[in-house]
Amino acid sequence: MKVDVMTTAYEARPQRVVSGPGAAGRVLPEELARLGVSRVMLVAAEAELELARRITIGLDIVATFTGVRPHVPVEVAEAARALARDSGAEVLLSVGGGSTTGTAKAVALTERLPIVAVPTTYAGSEATDLWGLTDENRKTNGTDPAVLPRTVVYDPELTATMPSHLTISSGLNALAHCVDSLWAPSAGPPSTAFAVEGIRLLGQGLPGVLADSTDLQARQRSQEGTYLAAAAFASAGSGMHHKICHVLGGAYNLEHAAMHAVVLPHVLGFNGPAAPEAADRVAIALDGAGFGPDGGTNGLSGSDEPEQAAAANALATLQALYNSLGPSTSLGELGLRVEQVPEAARLALETMPPSNPRPVTEEDLRALIGRAQAGERAVVVPLTH
Repeated sequence: MKVDVMTTAYEARPQRVVSGPGAAGRVLPEELARLGVSRVMLVAAEAELELARRITIGLDIVATFTGVRPHVPVEVAEAARALARDSGAEVLLSVGGGSTTGTAKAVALTERLPIVAVPTTYAGSEATDLWGLTDENRKTNGTDPAVLPRTVVYDPELTATMPSHLTISSGLNALAHCVDSLWAPSAGPPSTAFAVEGIRLLGQGLPGVLADSTDLQARQRSQEGTYLAAAAFASAGSGMHHKICHVLGGAYNLEHAAMHAVVLPHVLGFNGPAAPEAADRVAIALDGAGFGPDGGTNGLSGSDEPEQAAAANALATLQALYNSLGPSTSLGELGLRVEQVPEAARLALETMPPSNPRPVTEEDLRALIGRAQAGERAVVVPLTH
């Protein structure tokens, strides 16, 4: 009897992770010394600059770059690279969200400087070797070991000033890393384990942060989930969800995290019937975090069609979490016009991974993106549609 065995590969990425309340204000000198560097180029958006200066007192800051913009336009990358060269910086210290980390990565890509990342959101870019640049409304992505931050410092206290809407969208962006990793091109046992535990931690942490802004345990749990989500994504690669969002972000400059939050349920509803094991993992992890289909635990239901039931349960648990958080649900509200949907579908189709659990047509993408643009509730798309 011949048995088909799928070959998978997992590559551990060399990165040091330090975490804990107040860590950023204590450990940076030691972490720089560990790397054998001292001349620091600080990368922080204007909104994060005061915080960044507070935690870098005593460091040798030879340059500061504040021109951070979403999706890292190439002109921003070039300006940051020039500053790094002119200043003689030995290390890049990024303090902020995903766009800030992405800007530091753009510099590391060409200047080969190490990065120390201090995230203040749940973007997760700090735990991946993925870089992205936008040129003339088209986003290009790639991987390179040089852009993986050598050290990440997670300090839950630094997320305390994050607005609630960004807490929600950023956290759901991290959740999207988990879910997409379950069917991404290089998905395997380690990435799946990271993703499932990441879903559970984010499901526990995010509502706690919103319920009590002083709950450092909930904030730390959310950061732990973010790291696992990003580690899963770095290993498994970009699945259907992220391919769609890269197109939407680059072509239409939609708000990054909020866009991911809107699109995620629609992709889960589409892929779930063809990936019932992945759907089961989503449902069980969120049910374990307190979000069954009925809004409470232990609400999973059966069906005569197992694949359809698995997808429906997964979508119901995700919707229960969304109901508790209240994220954006419409790409239209983020700036995507209804007449742009056909073009978006056409562009997204070009990027679909061949390993997606089910075939994807331009018509499928028009319908999916159209529902997301209109703010319609996500639906399970039957395999026989």
